[in-house]
Amino acid sequence: MEKQKVQPLADRVLVEPLEAEEKTAGGIVIPDSAKEKQQKGKVVAVGKGRITEDGKVTPLEVKVNDQVLFGRYSGTEVKVGAGDYLIIKEDDILAIIR
Repeated sequence: MEKQKVQPLADRVLVEPLEAEEKTAGGIVIPDSAKEKQQKGKVVAVGKGRITEDGKVTPLEVKVNDQVLFGRYSGTEVKVGAGDYLIIKEDDILAIIR
């Protein structure tokens, strides 16, 4: 099967959520039913940029391979091939992890 490519539109970003922590800082194992939705991910693809009122395109701040933090209920979950991803507007990205 051929690998599919997804190109987000405008100011949208395709993010691969990172796996949730298996243990707490104290070493307690967290069961799957108690894990919270992950808020950290890796940028896989970005759109061309935000279109301003005068029609100009402003490039996005995030780039492919950036690790980002986003809001808990941000974005739309999508399945591409065997992977699960989120499509998020750049405004919903809270920070880039350096």
